[in-house]
Amino acid sequence: MTYEGVLTKMQTEFGNPIQYYIVFENSFLNVNQLLDKKIEFSFLGYQCLNCSKKKKIYRQGHCYDCFYASPEVGDWIMKPELSTAHLGIADRDLEYETRVQLQPHIVYLALSSEVKVGVTRKTQMPTRWIDQGAEKAISIVEVPNRYLAGITEVELKNHFSDKTNWRKMLTNDILVDDLLQHKIKVESLLPDEVKEFFNPEHVDVYELNYPVLFYPKKVNSLNIEKTPVFEGKLIGIKGQYLIFEDGTVFNIRSFEGFIVKINV
Repeated sequence: MTYEGVLTKMQTEFGNPIQYYIVFENSFLNVNQLLDKKIEFSFLGYQCLNCSKKKKIYRQGHCYDCFYASPEVGDWIMKPELSTAHLGIADRDLEYETRVQLQPHIVYLALSSEVKVGVTRKTQMPTRWIDQGAEKAISIVEVPNRYLAGITEVELKNHFSDKTNWRKMLTNDILVDDLLQHKIKVESLLPDEVKEFFNPEHVDVYELNYPVLFYPKKVNSLNIEKTPVFEGKLIGIKGQYLIFEDGTVFNIRSFEGFIVKINV
């Protein structure tokens, strides 16, 4: 069968294992059902996720103009400490920023390659952890806005990584560590404005199980602009990556806004 459309990040459903879906405008694929089967990807063009024009994608699924204009990709997305909606100050669109920034946020520790610290809106749990391929995760604090989460992350980045080593994550070279013990230790590291939100009784450690038949020993990233047609046997899905038998991995999220054809 053939599917065609604009790539967006795979939608997920928490389960054992996690379920993955590639969703196009008029069709969708349950990717789990493609495990141990050959898939062919063909790159056809671009479509900006913001303006829908057939313009070359610059970053995060947006064309150049939209990347520097849309509130959905303001600097505060990647650097939540730059959030200013709680002060009534706009970056690009105060209405949008107020809606997104002034809601409960979680600062968490996750184990995807080694222990890392991160921030997500409460409504994005456990999606955020799934998207980064975390094996385990624990909430550190729940705060009422993105700014407080951001300054907490900045402080904890002095003690933990804030990035996932994608090669280790996709070869299952995962550090064995105790997230609960780390949570207990970080209380003293929190900014003064955030200490009141720390709850030592919240000790749930989330465990995530990915649909992977086996892990390759080495991985190489697929760039569909440079390799516009690729075929391979799917052996796993983790984070936002498809993992193929020959060690090729395809980061769907990196190619949002790309128009593709998929033959299965």
